[in-house]
Amino acid sequence: MSKIALITGASSGIGRALARYHASLGGDVIITARRGEALDALKSELEAAHKVTVTVIPLDLGAAGGAAKLYEAVKATGIRVDYLINNAGFGGHGAFLDRDLTDDLNMIRLNVEALVSLCHLFGKDMVAAGGGKILNVSSTAAHMPGPLQATYFATKAYVSSFSQALAEELKGQGVTVTALEPGYVVTEFAAVADLEGTKLIAQKGATAEAAAKVGYDAMIAGKLTVINDKPLAFMLGWIMPFMPHRMRLNMVRKMQEK
Repeated sequence: MSKIALITGASSGIGRALARYHASLGGDVIITARRGEALDALKSELEAAHKVTVTVIPLDLGAAGGAAKLYEAVKATGIRVDYLINNAGFGGHGAFLDRDLTDDLNMIRLNVEALVSLCHLFGKDMVAAGGGKILNVSSTAAHMPGPLQATYFATKAYVSSFSQALAEELKGQGVTVTALEPGYVVTEFAAVADLEGTKLIAQKGATAEAAAKVGYDAMIAGKLTVINDKPLAFMLGWIMPFMPHRMRLNMVRKMQEK
């Protein structure tokens, strides 16, 4: 029997690539995002190419109560989720005090609150069923504060910390939790976050497909965390921790400046 994956933010980028990869391995998938037309197109593509079953749930996960609505919609289908892949999220460029506070609070609601809620809701079901896997898409931003993206970096620090703690709590109960921490990936994320013109995206980024495969394979292996870029992983693990805090903050800020 194929494993069924629920993937949030599946209409584009890493989420769409994760859906394609899972389907290519013969797995059925539930895909959700706000853009119903994009989800329908992906459903047609995956079902034709891989003969899998794709269930579409168009929904604004970042709206108040969005996670509970998604959970109820999935339960209504009668489908048991084997893999929960929390990919939905967004960023936003600019000095914190110059940004609209509502935008940052909405970012926290989607990047953190919705993810935590889905882990709680589906995690309980997985434990009761005796097994399951959770993949939370974080970022290398989790490893440092992010001037000019202060809220986004902080949400990813939360995601990585939370994922590792939850993994330890669920150890021995058949459920693993993995945090994918990609570096810059070429998706529409940069345009939505208003990062065009920064040094961050001037570098050559990974493809969504490559990042998705690294994260998915790490989830299957039950790893705690994974970074898709080995040189970046070395820098984050062996260089940045020894840099003075002010130097590190200044370096990150320069990457975000236009």
